[in-house]
Amino acid sequence: MPVDKLRTIIATAAGAGAISLALWVGLLRDNRSEANVPRGPAPAAPVITAPVAFEAEVLRLEAVGTSRASRSVTLFPEAAGEIVAVAFEDGQFVEAGDLLLSLDSRDEKLAVELAEVRVTDAERLLDRYMQADGTGALPINDRQAAETALATARIELQRARVAYDDRFVRAPFAGYVGLTDVEPGDRIDPATTITTLDDRSALLVSFEVPELMLGAVRKGEQVDVQTWNRGGPQAAGEVVDVGSRIDPETRTIQARARVGNPEDALRPGMSFRVQLVIEGDRFPVVPEVAVQWGADGAYVWTVIDGAAQRASADVVQRLEGRVLLDLDLPEGAPIVVEGIQSMRAGRKVEASEFGS
Repeated sequence: MPVDKLRTIIATAAGAGAISLALWVGLLRDNRSEANVPRGPAPAAPVITAPVAFEAEVLRLEAVGTSRASRSVTLFPEAAGEIVAVAFEDGQFVEAGDLLLSLDSRDEKLAVELAEVRVTDAERLLDRYMQADGTGALPINDRQAAETALATARIELQRARVAYDDRFVRAPFAGYVGLTDVEPGDRIDPATTITTLDDRSALLVSFEVPELMLGAVRKGEQVDVQTWNRGGPQAAGEVVDVGSRIDPETRTIQARARVGNPEDALRPGMSFRVQLVIEGDRFPVVPEVAVQWGADGAYVWTVIDGAAQRASADVVQRLEGRVLLDLDLPEGAPIVVEGIQSMRAGRKVEASEFGS
């Protein structure tokens, strides 16, 4: 290749390199100039907030309950003897004091009459002694003996009347009598079962409460009970007793509720589904979408003096669309529910309330 042509090519390449170098240096200077230009503050992030409200924690308990009558007894005779009359029918309703059964009471009746005669005789004797008292004709010991004889006769009369009353079995309270196997002519003794008597105007339903809910279940709490068959009767009642001991095997404690039975649709011994709704302590409640999770647990974004602030929280209870939180914020404090993705601690926000 000629020397002149080679010199021309070298000169052209050098010129092109110089131009590229100049362009690169110019771009670098322009970038440095832009970096040194001060930027303005980030614009306020638009968010939607909802105020913090407070609600009571709701505890729900479902348990299996077994019922018995509010008052229930098995009737036995006080004395042995022959039955002369049965004055009730199986399943009959009786009032308190109604006669249910009579035993042969002829001897006891005669004993009462004899005791009454002795009381009358002792009263007459003491009356004569009292009339002669003060005349000096009657020793004081005789009068005292007459007083003792009268007191003894009166006690014997009371015992005779008690023995006579024991020949009759009466209802101790109003209720329904059960089945019986005794009939007139049978001989019975104090170990013989006559019948049962149940006051079914109300039932006592016993159920177990988990140990964790011990402090929440108290006397006066309302309960709902329902039989297990579909469409069965329902009833409402209240807790009347809570046991004093926790079962170490089941970790439960016994509770008892009184359930009204005005229509007599329920029976002692029935099994029930017991439902108990208890209001606990009050906690802040926020929309579910407002709750975020980080490495250290749950938190929410709030707005203080126009800036976003992060508030740590512990979830207490989840409700439908809402969450109860253990949160250190007052009632009415704004909680960010929309625009959360742009939140940073201290960033200015432009908040509008949900629904406004």
